[in-house]
Amino acid sequence: MTRTTDPDLAPRELRVLVAVADTGGFSAAAGALGLTQSAVSHSVRGSERKIGAVLFERGRSGARPTPAGEAAVAHARRVLRLLDVLVVEARGASRSEGWEGPLRIAAFRSAALHLLPPVLERLRARCPGVEPRVRIVREVGRGTAGEVSDGRADLAVATLGGSVPLAPGLVARGLFEEPYALAHPVGHASPRSLPLVDWAENCGSYTRAWWAAQDWIPEATVEAEDDGAVLSLVGAGHGMAIMPALSLTGAPASVGITPLGPRRPTRQVGYVTTPELAGSAVVRALVRELRALGRVVDVPGADGGAPAGDPQ
Repeated sequence: MTRTTDPDLAPRELRVLVAVADTGGFSAAAGALGLTQSAVSHSVRGSERKIGAVLFERGRSGARPTPAGEAAVAHARRVLRLLDVLVVEARGASRSEGWEGPLRIAAFRSAALHLLPPVLERLRARCPGVEPRVRIVREVGRGTAGEVSDGRADLAVATLGGSVPLAPGLVARGLFEEPYALAHPVGHASPRSLPLVDWAENCGSYTRAWWAAQDWIPEATVEAEDDGAVLSLVGAGHGMAIMPALSLTGAPASVGITPLGPRRPTRQVGYVTTPELAGSAVVRALVRELRALGRVVDVPGADGGAPAGDPQ
């Protein structure tokens, strides 16, 4: 496809690309934007000429982004978000006011449950106009960082150093090291003899070397959808689990927590954002609160002491 001499896309063209991707069709996008279908079609064709690539596969069932379209839509979301930030921060600076408007956060389940609530409470005390919008994303594959890369989130609370590399053009910083511990039915005399309960998000590349060296860990006989289900199964006596600190926060009284020793595995919890948004006032404020709370993240029994019931 031949590119036009003017490759610049206007914000209205970017909004059309995002709407088509989000709604799955030209007609649905037209309805969402208050335009006619022909106007949406014309805008997409114009964007394709400017970029020099086909952005959507058209069919009877709707429109689906091509690989070029996925890249274009991700960048479109990020550019549109920067335009929003430009307006909000310029308005705030002119009036000497704080941030007003949405702050989009992606987080894995245990971070959303146990880390974000006090962080957002402190953030809203400092920035009353902020409107947090939290999206819980499974930390598998591209995980929460993928939401930032795709322009759906301003910041992601993520586990860093996993098997999937971070997308180019993102900023990642660590917040704290999260230790793992052994969860088991409280009072069990030999918790390491129990069957293993696991879930898909557990044990990334940061724990695999440790995991492989433990000959007492069996193959998982029970696999759950999330860490909350794991805790319920363990507390009911169906097995033991090796879990990170955030997942063990507020564990029920029926769950015992035993240290895994000084060489216990850990994972690094951090945040991911874009270089542009990293400099925005609201993201800086959120990062300050995350760092402040991250210093005190702890779980009883996960202090790295000598593990109870360790085979000699």
